[in-house]
Amino acid sequence: MDATGRLVEELRAHALIVGEVVLTSGATAQYYVDAKRAILRPAGFTALGEIVAAKAAEWGATAAGGLTMGADPVACAALAGGFDGKAFFVRKETKQHGLQRRIEGPLLDTDDRCVIVEDVVTTGGSTIQAIEAVREAGHAIVGVVAVLDRLAGGAERIEEAAGAPFYACATIDQVYPDRPDRG
Repeated sequence: MDATGRLVEELRAHALIVGEVVLTSGATAQYYVDAKRAILRPAGFTALGEIVAAKAAEWGATAAGGLTMGADPVACAALAGGFDGKAFFVRKETKQHGLQRRIEGPLLDTDDRCVIVEDVVTTGGSTIQAIEAVREAGHAIVGVVAVLDRLAGGAERIEEAAGAPFYACATIDQVYPDRPDRG
């Protein structure tokens, strides 16, 4: 089984929660995918690392990161998967003490080519926040990778905001093909 198959299997086994939940966007859904439950286990982390490292290399990225919490394990998995670049995390707001940075991790150079990473995409709002922060800091974005796309329009919004390709390691159709809202 390839890395995508392993990741889908791990997401289905450990991350899919069936039952009513409120999403970050405020919308209500009949299921939830808590990707961290799958990708913070050895099999899920390893599979994800292979996929993200390969996609980052394909796009010529030199740094990978995104909005903290959703992006943290994804960026770290890329490094563990052989990505030869930097990982970074974007805070929701600039830190008010210490070095007062919004983008944490190794300093990004002006010529760094960033891949924005995310765990689950629904509307794309969190990912777009990261795109805007990275772009505001003067860095190029070469692509966006999400662990899972809920197929709710976020991918299209993200591609438009990033001006770069979007890639989902898995989709909700793969993880929960018999979900009640499948059209």
